Amino acid sequence: MKNYHIAVVGATGAVGSEFMRVLEQRGFPVASLRPLGSSRSAGKSIRFGAESLTIEELNEHSFDKIDIAFFSAGSQVARSFVPVARQAGAVAIDNSPAFRMDPDVPLVIPEINADDVRDHRGLIANPNCTAAVALMAIYPLHRAFGVRRVIAASYQAVSGSGARAIAELKQQIEAATNNRQATPEVYPHPIAFNVLPHVGSFLPTGYTSEEEKLQNEGRKIMHLPDFKASVTCVRVPVYRAHSVAVSAEFDRPVSVEQACEVLAKAPGLELIDEPHNNRYPMPLDVAGKDNCAVGRVRRDCAFENGLSFWVSGDQLLKGAALNAVQIAELL
Repeated sequence: MKNYHIAVVGATGAVGSEFMRVLEQRGFPVASLRPLGSSRSAGKSIRFGAESLTIEELNEHSFDKIDIAFFSAGSQVARSFVPVARQAGAVAIDNSPAFRMDPDVPLVIPEINADDVRDHRGLIANPNCTAAVALMAIYPLHRAFGVRRVIAASYQAVSGSGARAIAELKQQIEAATNNRQATPEVYPHPIAFNVLPHVGSFLPTGYTSEEEKLQNEGRKIMHLPDFKASVTCVRVPVYRAHSVAVSAEFDRPVSVEQACEVLAKAPGLELIDEPHNNRYPMPLDVAGKDNCAVGRVRRDCAFENGLSFWVSGDQLLKGAALNAVQIAELL
């Protein structure tokens, strides 16, 4: 088996560190790993397996002799340096939204559209974390019953905003328990003991940029141009793992029993659906786990041929690092 020379852009971030942990955990054939970061991070040490690696400052020579470059440093960095990586002969796997809707760039969830990887031209996009978690349950049902439209609400953990947001939640919880005020910086309002119906930037439609991603990315990933999704994205005081409440309408009649049979067999998904025993997916249970989990499956009383269900998944894993490494494994 060939070993690959790997670069990780944004190596000190919440997702970047997960990239390296997942590569090690899954035994990816790494010949060398080059952690890359900003000038602020350059020179710091980071662990990969038994090695201590020095973070290098990202520049135009960072991708010399690199086979696969993982990007998790935001859209601006991706737009500037993905072309540099491609020019050097590396295949870039980008976690930012910069290239997701580019018609020439595959947008891939391996359990759904693995064959799209074959069409890459040196760049593959990783999907939005909330969309990835939701589609892990929506797609197997679509294959069986033909999804028409979805109404959903997300419950998104603060780690989706990065390490600073995790620290902010911790500081606000500590401040509140000591009757102190903590000034919010990452979010416009306190997140501790609160929920914010605001993820992403507001658009003229009244939706946010985050809320439009399930429809737009879902259409591309599922090859379903007429798919419709109305989503409300909510930030909640949870450290890790996103959840999504989904109501879906299908082309064909579907029973709860049929749906559960399909979901139980879906790759990368665990069915946890024993509400009378208080067993259903929760962020605490899926955090740190590769599989997403689905439960609370029931007939939707507002849709014809409708189902309601609840899906949870670790957005740093299936919503980011794990999905990207699975793409690399396909390569």
